[in-house]
Amino acid sequence: MSSPVIDFHIHAVHYEQYNESALEYMQNAQAGAGNDWETFYQRYRQPEQFVQYLQSIGVDYGVMLAELCPAGTGTCTNDYILQYCAGQEKLIPFASVNPYLTPSPRNELKQLLDSGFRGLKLYPTYQLFYPNETLLYPLYALAEDRQIPVMFHTGTSVFKGSRLKYGNPLFLDDIAVDFPDLPIAIVHSGRGFWYQQAFFLARLHENVYMEVAGLPPQKLLTYFPELERIADKVLFGSDWPGLKDIGENINVIRSLPLSAAAKEKILGQNAAKLLKLPLNL
Repeated sequence: MSSPVIDFHIHAVHYEQYNESALEYMQNAQAGAGNDWETFYQRYRQPEQFVQYLQSIGVDYGVMLAELCPAGTGTCTNDYILQYCAGQEKLIPFASVNPYLTPSPRNELKQLLDSGFRGLKLYPTYQLFYPNETLLYPLYALAEDRQIPVMFHTGTSVFKGSRLKYGNPLFLDDIAVDFPDLPIAIVHSGRGFWYQQAFFLARLHENVYMEVAGLPPQKLLTYFPELERIADKVLFGSDWPGLKDIGENINVIRSLPLSAAAKEKILGQNAAKLLKLPLNL
């Protein structure tokens, strides 16, 4: 038996609407890996092809993210992600709620969870809101009651339309205090400006996790010298297709001077607990 490997942060290649800077970023990442974008796009629009890719690099489960960010990166609808994951037990759908596009974020989330979603991703820097706005508290209360993870995009972004002021992880402190049983993932771990804040929040709050998608894995111990101390609060994510290869990132993490137990937690065991998946396969 072995511990699972879980990628907690995957985007679909197909978006209903891709903003130019985001699409260019994805295309450049895949061009750097030697992939023709149109061929790559047509292949991985097929969920069966993508699951085969995950299996080939030793990834057991992947969290697929909807994205409702028309002012930032673009739109990948909840309906599309749910359909993409249908019948694929290795793919786990996470919904997106944009508080500016629905009269009731809580009711929207309830409908999404009832339809089969297993988590939520919010994008404050692209959806242009502060995470601790009380408007969203009914949504957080429902997520806490259902015990689903809520991911918050934090840190810097190069995409046009982003507003970095909304990306400070410190805003999540209010949510962690007011909803102590809500699993919170600090996506990108405060990338750029706020690594220390993200690390401290994960140490301070039992319900807060650091997610490391979009960070060069070879620099994790530069950004977080004491990563071993909070290995049970760290989630691996790739941010695919905005990187060359998921497997390469996994191999780098396995090469870091961390204990074997810490690597197993980061690469999958922590995520398995949050997603209620087997800790051993």
